[in-house]
Amino acid sequence: MTDDLRGTLERVGDRFNLGEYEIDAYLAVLEHGELTASEIADRTDIPQPRVYDTVRSLSDRGLVELRESRPMKIVAVDPDDAFGEIQTSFEQLVDELEARYTAPARETEAVSLVKSRSTILRYLEEVIESAEYELAVSLTPDLLRRFEDLLAAKVDAGVSVELLVTPAKRAPNPAEYDYLSVATIARARRGITTPVLAVGDGSYSVYATQDAIRDDQERYGVIFNRSALGFLVSGFFGTVLWTTAETLAADGKERPFPRRYASIRRAVKDVRELDGDFFATVEGRDIESGDPVTVQGSVVDVAFEDSEEVASLVVETDAGERVEIGGRVAALEDVEGQEIVIGRDEPPAL
Repeated sequence: MTDDLRGTLERVGDRFNLGEYEIDAYLAVLEHGELTASEIADRTDIPQPRVYDTVRSLSDRGLVELRESRPMKIVAVDPDDAFGEIQTSFEQLVDELEARYTAPARETEAVSLVKSRSTILRYLEEVIESAEYELAVSLTPDLLRRFEDLLAAKVDAGVSVELLVTPAKRAPNPAEYDYLSVATIARARRGITTPVLAVGDGSYSVYATQDAIRDDQERYGVIFNRSALGFLVSGFFGTVLWTTAETLAADGKERPFPRRYASIRRAVKDVRELDGDFFATVEGRDIESGDPVTVQGSVVDVAFEDSEEVASLVVETDAGERVEIGGRVAALEDVEGQEIVIGRDEPPAL
């Protein structure tokens, strides 16, 4: 550490290292502009014998002036003058410390539990920012405003964004708010019981209660750090939250083909809603052997329930084999689709 940086740290620390008596005395003088030692004692819990030492300490720090009169007057210094220099030093200190900062290694555990509001918010931002092709988010109106620019950038980059705003009664009015600038489709759901969450590309996700975002009191968030377990949050979002929400805006910016999907549900919905021929390349695993499988061919059929709890597609390979593709933890289909790419003219490359 350089001598200049150490000196700045010492100056900042000294200026703010105020004891209880010093804080009480300083606030009393600030409120009245000018007081005597006796008046400070009357207005605070500072014992009379300690008042003089206390105000001299404040004077040494440049926070008050002592006017030698009978009785002595303690006069408040304008805070702009008192803290102007230290404010500049503090800003310089932060810049220098930031330059020296080495980010700690990120936790690599598949699942992490966090209890800090700031950490939950940091992970929410990171999950949103990391999404390359598919993003599902459940946000309060305040969080929507916080991440508005980031969501808009994802939409502009061609990411499919499903946005859920909760509680519904506080959601911005669709007549006044451009939901399609921040989402491909937006819905609102009643109740503060709806969690806050984000899932990027089906794997990196964060789940937290609204309480954890509001007051940070004995609440929690769960991080699935690019883990296959992220499908739990994605599945909960798609089948429990999304299906019980009311549509605010739909048919947002059209994404070009080929399109990548982490969710079979989203892939099937696009195939059902758009006309023409589709081709698919799917990476996954055989549901009986667990062996890795890559399936390529034309999409010849889809299955989809309005509840969105069941979704699958059938791909016919060049060899004429029909393979039924399901989503994560598929059991009824032939293949668990882990990454799906849908194209228009031929089976797309992964």
